[in-house]
Amino acid sequence: MSFLIDFEPLGRRVACPPGRSLMDCARSQGIGVSSVCGGHGTCNSCKVQVVRGAVSPPTPVELKTFQQHELQAGWRLACQALPESDCKLHVPPESMTAAQRTQVEGLEVAVTPQPAVSAFSVDLAAPSSDDLRADSQRVVDALKEYHGVECRAVDVDVLRTLSDRLRSWDWKAQVFVRERELISVAGRPARLLGLAVDLGSTKIAGYLVDLLTGQTLAARGVTNPQVSYGEDVISRINQTLKSPTDGRRLRELVIEAINQLAAELCRQAAATVEEIADAVIVGNTAMHHLALGLPVGQLAQAPFVPAVSQALDIRARDAGLRLAAGTCVHFLPNIAGFVGADHVAMLLATQAGWATGNVLLLDIGTNTEVSLVRDGEIAAASCASGPAFEGGHIQDGMRAAAGAIERVRLDNGTVQYETIDGAPPVGICGSGILDAIAQMHLAGVLDDTGRMANRHPRVRSRDGRIEFVLVGENERPERRAIVLTQKDVRELQLAKAAIRAGIQMLLEASRLVEKELDRVIIAGAFGSYIDVASAITAGMLPPLLLDRFKQVGNAAGMGARMALVSRAEREKAARIASGVRYVELSGAAGFSRTFTAATYLGRYQLTGGKRKEAG
Repeated sequence: MSFLIDFEPLGRRVACPPGRSLMDCARSQGIGVSSVCGGHGTCNSCKVQVVRGAVSPPTPVELKTFQQHELQAGWRLACQALPESDCKLHVPPESMTAAQRTQVEGLEVAVTPQPAVSAFSVDLAAPSSDDLRADSQRVVDALKEYHGVECRAVDVDVLRTLSDRLRSWDWKAQVFVRERELISVAGRPARLLGLAVDLGSTKIAGYLVDLLTGQTLAARGVTNPQVSYGEDVISRINQTLKSPTDGRRLRELVIEAINQLAAELCRQAAATVEEIADAVIVGNTAMHHLALGLPVGQLAQAPFVPAVSQALDIRARDAGLRLAAGTCVHFLPNIAGFVGADHVAMLLATQAGWATGNVLLLDIGTNTEVSLVRDGEIAAASCASGPAFEGGHIQDGMRAAAGAIERVRLDNGTVQYETIDGAPPVGICGSGILDAIAQMHLAGVLDDTGRMANRHPRVRSRDGRIEFVLVGENERPERRAIVLTQKDVRELQLAKAAIRAGIQMLLEASRLVEKELDRVIIAGAFGSYIDVASAITAGMLPPLLLDRFKQVGNAAGMGARMALVSRAEREKAARIASGVRYVELSGAAGFSRTFTAATYLGRYQLTGGKRKEAG
């Protein structure tokens, strides 16, 4: 007899024989529960919550790991707990491997479909000597007669192909209408599809959605090709100002990437791009402007004013996108500075989480947006966290791909690590870097200032620089070691200090202190992958109880999908954006002092630019 184990939110149910741990059960079915130590109970990376069912009593390892109230709430180590009945488990994002965390990014907020575009089937009478109406008029009349829909305009691209198409389809067609305009005509059967895009500085995430049901049919992420012109948006802005030709090339690169992404999503869903009759794109202010070919020079100098902040509806063809004939692309509103439409989308998707209480929201990436909600009032800021979290400017850094070290633990002088897809190690990605620095600080390898001490067996001096060996040459025959250098540590300190300082400045602007935060919601690709405990140990996040933190995946993409499916959600996004109070950090009093204090490692509180050690 076997027990049935439900792994949520992954939606996987597997059979587990008696006497095998929850970790063994997950591994047997390819479910990626993190296990840095290999399942020996020493890394604490496989925490799960038993929501329903019975498991074996806590082991001595678990009694040391969890407090009594956590055990009572069902928290266990998957490598230690054995099922004793059918069970339902909650696997938090921090306990998942990268492949499984990508699935978490696909979770959606339920939205009642209310699309901006409607689809209608029409059967037309063929022209005759007694019926000489124009082809377009024939379609418009049928819409009014059979569906009660009055069209006042027909898109010119529809007119260019309408006559030939109607005849080839034997006068049977699927017609798409947006705001009393006939925007596209397709042969039957044709689906009413939409495209949602989260245009990030480093990655572009695309979602193909059935607009009638709200179901996501396909999702895919690709690298933003603009990274070849600079890892951060400031580099790209400067390149655009230096060379208008490069500015046009930056736009062409990202538009073509979206076109290719749309085609690939359609291929996955056995659809065509001509079925995509609506689209929503979100991105930070710089990405928004670069994609639309808007001026960006004013974004690079104080007071960092965008060319436009309100929502825009632009013909897909005018943006260079190859979708259905008259498709419009809706760009959600920007807020101010570099806090753009992607953050508005994130706020939209997480509204239920910040409707009450004091809530901090972080969308962590190369450019990190921070919002603080107090009694429904939202203050927001942008932090230039830089590319370190994506592996940039790190000697052996890399993006989150197969072979990247994503989890690190130090145990009695030995390094335990886990790589994406379990592949041989080839480098270290952002979550692994944060883990490693937190572990090195706990082990005394790094002091509070981030200085690396040369008294650990893994620390060595090579070519005049000090470095910590994560994977030695003996572990990678004929290949050099994977290391973290003192310079790497400094890069991470600068990145995490930008975020911590931004948090603190918003707290002070809202007259709050860290302990008054009820919840911290963390979004973004990198934010989904980090170990929150490591982020606290590194001084990136305030030292709050872990149960106050919630990682929600790509909330910007989720918000874009919501706005795609529902006009009401677009209106809600506009209201949210108009109510945000923007705080420009560069001119805020005391920011420099707070930033300097935030470069330190360890668990500490910040007040007035000064650190106070936290318990």
